[in-house]
Amino acid sequence: MVNAPLSQGRLPVSQKHAIVTSLLKKMGLDSSDMNNFRPVSNLSFISKVVERVVTSQLHLAYLAANDLLPRFQSAYRKYHSTKTAMQRVWFDILVAADDRQVTLRGLLDLSAAFDCIDHSMLLERLQSAFGLTDLVLDWVRSFLTDRTQQIAYSGHLSSVPLVLFGVLQGSVLGPLLYVLYTAELALVVDRHVLSLH
Repeated sequence: MVNAPLSQGRLPVSQKHAIVTSLLKKMGLDSSDMNNFRPVSNLSFISKVVERVVTSQLHLAYLAANDLLPRFQSAYRKYHSTKTAMQRVWFDILVAADDRQVTLRGLLDLSAAFDCIDHSMLLERLQSAFGLTDLVLDWVRSFLTDRTQQIAYSGHLSSVPLVLFGVLQGSVLGPLLYVLYTAELALVVDRHVLSLH
């Protein structure tokens, strides 16, 4: 069941439907304010199993082995956390101070970031920047396209629209695809001789 979709370069339509529910971002937040919720896509068990295999092969066997992951990207990576990111930023500030350099910290908060990913741009980046081709690229294209979702609220389900942009929150592969989609930011920062984390 796992090998067939991978060897065919496509994910079956039956594994591309999500039921979206809203979860409170943090306990104690006002549940009457919709901004305090985040959408989570509930996917089929087999879809998550296939995604886990793809994520493992793509991340560990290819991207990590070929040192293709953005060096200072902490999100969604093993042995990286908010704490390690903050330690690195603090270290950079101290080194700059020792060298009598000015430190300016700019923070970027991308709201609804997973929802804004352009599929064609992501596929182009996967091919040009990360060297994904043939069956692998076909499978990712299939994973992204012809997806449907329904919103579950108060025991009712919405109609079934196509998902034209983004990667699903709640998917296994989504976070890795997001990291690869935004990896080019590091190149922009490097061109301006700045530090990024």
